[in-house]
Amino acid sequence: MRIISGKYKKKIISPPKNFKLRPTTDIAKEALFNIIANNFDIENISVLDLFSGTGSISYEFASRGCEKIVCVEKNYKHISFIKSTVEKLNFSQIKAIKADVFSYLNSSQSTFDLIFADPPYDLKEIDKIPERVFANNLLNKNSWLIVEHSEKTDFSETPYFKELRAYSKVHFSIFEKKYKKK
Repeated sequence: MRIISGKYKKKIISPPKNFKLRPTTDIAKEALFNIIANNFDIENISVLDLFSGTGSISYEFASRGCEKIVCVEKNYKHISFIKSTVEKLNFSQIKAIKADVFSYLNSSQSTFDLIFADPPYDLKEIDKIPERVFANNLLNKNSWLIVEHSEKTDFSETPYFKELRAYSKVHFSIFEKKYKKK
């Protein structure tokens, strides 16, 4: 696994071999960040990274200059790896939290400009992610939720669904809650 752009471009991150993960492919990650960079000023947004796994998405945001990143992961080994990598790379803008994502979504008092969720593709409650984010008003004005998922999941009829982007077996559903100008 490597960071694909920014200050730490080409930096190799090596999680332990016993991690059971499905990291976002470099091609999908590059496409994702092109979409994000064309719609947001990455240096000036706040990001919530859910189901963080190795922290790859958080490191990518930090490498590109994002100053506020919260990553949430419930697996003790994974969150320990994220915290040690954050320390090694001096990513002081990343706050790693060990928590169940749904509990975090229900209790968070913070709001974000972009929320990225990369749950296990077979997560039974995957359809609840947008519901919890919007019910708890966790997005700032004109901000996005992006959920990574397989082709088996269809969010197109979900409230606030904006668009689907597919890169081989990796799919990103983008949600946006538009606010009317006063």
